Formats: sequence, structure tokens, C-alpha cells
Amino acid sequence: MERLPTDRQLLIALHADEGLSRPAACALGVSLAAWRDAGPEPGLARALGVPVRQLARGRELLPHAAALAAAAEARAAEAGARIVTLADAEYPRALRDLRLPPPALQVAGELPAAPAVAIVGSRRASPYALEVADWLGRELAAAGLAVVSGFARGVDAAAHTGALTAPGGRTVAVLGCGLGIDYPRGHRDLGRRISGSGARISEFPPATRPEAWRFPVRNRLIAALARGVVVVSAAPRSGSLVTARLSLELNREVLAVPGRILDESSLGPHELLRDGAALVRHPADVLEALGLASPAGRGAAPAGGAAPPPPADPLLALLATEGPLSPDALAVALATPIEQLLTRLLELELAGRLRRLPGPLYACMG
Repeated sequence: MERLPTDRQLLIALHADEGLSRPAACALGVSLAAWRDAGPEPGLARALGVPVRQLARGRELLPHAAALAAAAEARAAEAGARIVTLADAEYPRALRDLRLPPPALQVAGELPAAPAVAIVGSRRASPYALEVADWLGRELAAAGLAVVSGFARGVDAAAHTGALTAPGGRTVAVLGCGLGIDYPRGHRDLGRRISGSGARISEFPPATRPEAWRFPVRNRLIAALARGVVVVSAAPRSGSLVTARLSLELNREVLAVPGRILDESSLGPHELLRDGAALVRHPADVLEALGLASPAGRGAAPAGGAAPPPPADPLLALLATEGPLSPDALAVALATPIEQLLTRLLELELAGRLRRLPGPLYACMG
């Protein structure tokens, strides 16, 4: 009798298989019991929210999952990492708040058990933004928080570095590529330090190259891992604002650092502050907003501390009124560049806000 793979082996196979889209791999990963032993029931793919061909691909992996998992774990070990799956106790509980959590993570280091805060911002950061990110990273790590960021140049690197300078500081770097890729170049030493005092993680196999669409996918992990996100600097339509929006959708806190009104990199934080994000003037403001410190000895705290629900998304509003539409039709109707639109469609699909139909067409969930 053919031996069926364990849940863990199948999750690793889903994670590593290049024939599965990222949303399909995640959807199949959270629904193993619904399809791994099921027959070809009509409507199953629709119920799972995946294309029929992607469900078929998942089933094709079943007899090969054990071998695929062993090979994937060997590749992870070569990159100095290990694989943590949804079936493992070590899998971060916070990521289970995502509708489509990744079936597996590549992890180099040890994931901190401490509550976490994300600090994000521009790659081309001003000296002011770098100083603030380093200061917040250092002080919040010293207060016992794990500092999460995206391992990019600029604000991300400053936040990681600040956390590492605190006694016992812990930090987590979430990558938009595989752990075996030297990206960004020049960060190898920082990566080794992070792995020694926290962890580097990725939901992509070790040899995965950085591509633009992977970074919004990476951002949802940053948002989910942290109790709140602090935006230090960000131009309009930047990845940092994507992280802030995803944090709102997950009911996390959103905070922002004010900057010079003449700087483009201040427009993002100022937009968030205008919409109700908590003002950060000092690390104590972050601790207070996250419910980890009292306001005693501080100036007046921002009212409420959390941003209001995001405004209606024009893309979702259009799909709700017009029904399923193609990416090209949506790009024309919204006067949005197709590359930007495809990124937003992926974000919404991963967040469970819309579904992809054959064509491809996109429609609202429900």
C-alpha cells in the first residue's frame, strides 16, 4: 500500500512547488483535511477558493510529497535555515490571523516569543529617518519588544541595527526573497547578526530571486507578526503604506513618525496621521499605544491610539457593482497602471477580499 505523506511533508511540498501560485499554496495549506483524502467532488475547488488546475496540482504532489519535503529541507539546511510548517508548534501564532497564512516558513535563527512591533520606512531614507529608526529599534528592543522589519536598506536596516545594539535585543527580518539570496547586497553581516539575536524568515524557498510582486506578499507577514507597525518615512504608494493598510485589516495598531512637510518621504506618515494613526514622538508613545506602558510622565497621548477603518477600496467597490472583471478592464476603469493593479489584486487575494476566476477574472468574495 502506498504510504501517504504526513501533513508536515505535504505542507513543505506545497511551499516548495513552483507549479502552485502563492495564493493556491496557502489556501491548500490551511485546508489539508478537506482535499488530501477527498475524491474528485464537484465544487471542491470552488469551496476551497482555488482554480481546478491548482487543486489538481496539489493532488499530484501527494505521492511525491515525502521526497519533495526531504529535498526542500536539505536545501534549507544548505542555506543555514530550517523549515517551520503550519503543523509545527514553532509556527508563529500571529500568522494564523491571516486568512491565507503560508504553509511553511524558512527560518534562520530563533523566532522570539516576545511581543513584536514593526518599524518600516523608506529605502532612500534621510539622516533624520535613519536616526529615528535606530533610536526606536534600540529603545523598544530594550523594553522587551521584538523589532520586526523587512531587511531592506534604509529604515529597515536602521531598525534592525538599533534593536541589535540593545542589551538582549531581539529582531526579526522578513525577506521578500529566499534566504539563500544575497539581497540586498552588503547585508550578509547584518543578516548573520540578526540570525544570532532573533531570526531571518521567508515564505519563499532559499533560491527564490527578489521580484517586485514578492514584497507586498512579504509585507503581510510583517503586518501579521507585530502588534503594531510604526511608519517612520514613506512616499505615497510605498510598500510601507501597504504594510500599514494590511495592519489595519488585521486590527493591528498603526503609528507614524512626523517629518518635514517639504520632504516627499513625509507624505506617507502625514497621510496616516491625518487619517487617525497614533503620533510617535518618543518610544514611550509606541509602548503606550500597544498597551505596554502607562502615559504617566508623558505629554497628551493621541486620542484612541488606533487608526479608523480604511476607506472603501475603489477596486473592490467596482467589482461589487460590475461583477467579475479582467485585470485589463480594471486598469482602464480605475486609470491605474497594470503593474500597480496586479500588485493590489495579489494583496487582496491573499487577504481573502477577492477571488480569482478562470480567464483570469476577479470578483469580490461572497
